[in-house]
Amino acid sequence: MNDRRDTTRREDRRQAILDAAESLFLEQGYERVSVNAIVQRSGGSLATVYDLFGNKHGLLYAVVDRARDEGLKDVEDIYAEDARPGAVLRELALRYHAFTTAPRSLALMRLVIAQSLTDPEFGQRFNHEVHLQFVARLAEAFRRWTAAGKARIDRPQEAADLYFAIVLCDGPIRALLGLPPEETNGDALNWRLAPFLEYYRIAE
Repeated sequence: MNDRRDTTRREDRRQAILDAAESLFLEQGYERVSVNAIVQRSGGSLATVYDLFGNKHGLLYAVVDRARDEGLKDVEDIYAEDARPGAVLRELALRYHAFTTAPRSLALMRLVIAQSLTDPEFGQRFNHEVHLQFVARLAEAFRRWTAAGKARIDRPQEAADLYFAIVLCDGPIRALLGLPPEETNGDALNWRLAPFLEYYRIAE
């Protein structure tokens, strides 16, 4: 019982530190935030921060990883084995677009872009650990649908990349420029996806 309570308390501290780090990074920019400021806002201790995250860089990675995990969790349930591929892709487009254009996601994207300009390794890690996780999950579905005769996709990884490019459109550029996201509804996303579904003969 004590072990479980200690684990819960440790996770609560971890989330509080991440909340503080994320809010400060977004308010002031990564470079301007000190670990001491994060500790003051979270109410934790320096020892706990270094024990859980190693350093400020580790905190930034953890903030981005948490957002990624939340995004993946939000779309995972639509990949049901018996779901119609066309319906899956339309629903995924709605959820992914909503996730990437939410104010928090846009703010994190700007933070990632700014940090990547001075730290290319971070940019590469973000691409591998965040964007490519979504791509890999969809590519896996493309392989399954093709094997089942529900689609004809000979290059699933590239097709998944193309799919997300269609859904995002100019979203990353707008985020970089500080512009608000375009207003896009389900009809607009379906219009974008129609040629994709037809080309790959994805079952409706």
